[in-house]
Amino acid sequence: MDSPTLSDLLDVLGGDSVRALTTPAGLTAPVGEVLLYDADAPLPRAPGAVLLAVGVRARSAAPLLRAAADAGMAAVVVRGASEEGAPVAAADRAGIALLCVDEDAAWHRVHLLLSSAAGAGPAPAAGGDLFALADAIAAAVGGATAIEDPRQRILAYSTVAGQPVDEDRRQGILGLQVPDSPENTEQYRAMFAAGTPLRLPALDDDNLPRLAVAVRAGGETLGSVWVVDGGNLAPDADHALAQGASTAALLLLRARAAQELSRHLGGDLLRRVLDGTADASTAAHRLGFGAGTDPVRVAAFAPAGPKAAPDVARTALRLLDLVRLSCEARYGRHACVLLDGVVYALLPASDERGAARHKPLAQDIVERAKGALRTPVRAALGALVPGLARAVDSRDDADLVLRCLSDELPVAAVEQVQARVTLLRIAELAGERRELTGGAWARLRSYDAEHATEYCRTVRAWLDAGCDMAGAAKSLAVHPNTCRYRLRQVREQVGLDLDDPDERLVVWLQARLGD
Repeated sequence: MDSPTLSDLLDVLGGDSVRALTTPAGLTAPVGEVLLYDADAPLPRAPGAVLLAVGVRARSAAPLLRAAADAGMAAVVVRGASEEGAPVAAADRAGIALLCVDEDAAWHRVHLLLSSAAGAGPAPAAGGDLFALADAIAAAVGGATAIEDPRQRILAYSTVAGQPVDEDRRQGILGLQVPDSPENTEQYRAMFAAGTPLRLPALDDDNLPRLAVAVRAGGETLGSVWVVDGGNLAPDADHALAQGASTAALLLLRARAAQELSRHLGGDLLRRVLDGTADASTAAHRLGFGAGTDPVRVAAFAPAGPKAAPDVARTALRLLDLVRLSCEARYGRHACVLLDGVVYALLPASDERGAARHKPLAQDIVERAKGALRTPVRAALGALVPGLARAVDSRDDADLVLRCLSDELPVAAVEQVQARVTLLRIAELAGERRELTGGAWARLRSYDAEHATEYCRTVRAWLDAGCDMAGAAKSLAVHPNTCRYRLRQVREQVGLDLDDPDERLVVWLQARLGD
């Protein structure tokens, strides 16, 4: 994969996280590893590196800028620099980019963010490391080893030749899930209750005993490690397994941190895609959408209750987790983001069949949320748009569709409520232009308010009935002659000519928009 550029770095992190004060070599300069400055050690030769100026005040950074440029580095990051107090001129003379972060930004977090964005993060996925650890534990303890999560899903297993295995081991590896049984449940309960490695008997004649230990960090259970006891365990097997569990805890915590960071960056990038401030091609690559030219749709999910309801923020966060898990289960790596109480998800659609799956997915999420969150949730689907660059349009549609939903219609795509969405869009335009809300309808409303008449209601009923007097009278529960009289008064008192088709159209439209 090509090295990311300074532009890629800034686009992924967004303007609020890292700001560029000057880029004399341009934004296309490639960037590589992220280094922490050490005042007691000489700068290494590191072409393309990004140097974090730890311990150096911005106003005193000019010598470091020159040294970093001489070492071939691409950028220096200073903390808490204002546009006026930053050594921009020194950076320009040295020909090196100068970036800044907030004064209260922790350097370790800045390092983690930049490293991940540059693709050289210190916290990679733990899969390969866990498999290597499983082999190391198997060799040290003397038995085939499996590392599991708390739900008994197998994360990694050893492949050391010659070690005995049994049927449960084979079935577990085939499905990457421990076979379920009442006996298994009892053994897991005993293992998690023990504070040290526990020896467990064979479940039946087809299986072998086990040596198992829980993997914990700070009191939290992260998983477990299981070793098949084929009769050849090492004398210090318990001690070796406990050490292996400690290493597994570090790897699992690191993998969790990397996953959370990836989600944070993906959510922030998706936010900028949805408000139209991100470069579509770069965002597509980072979010796993290829070139970003395949059709996509924005889905919006929101609790149906009032925004001021108790625990609304907590409910929204739980809804974010639910939407993210559902989308990841369907599409793999996926980006979701919570904005102003609404959870947005970007749904890919490589073909018509893929697009047809969007609504059933949204309906499934709404049904699951009803039980999991104990609150009704509504889901709106924007239009299918040709590529990530148009995602902002689909998001606009989804926001309008949300306003059209109700208890009777909790899930809808924009195509289902197109008429209502069109009226909402026209209402937004009308609110910005005075001439679109004035005229005969405004005069009629004023007349009703002043004289306690029902002319607006009568005109509206007549228009809704297709200009049929009997239908209007029925909806108003009055005699048709009453309707006729009122409509004559509308012409005489207000000057509204209902025989003019243009006048009728404008009045009807203003009446609908008023709803």
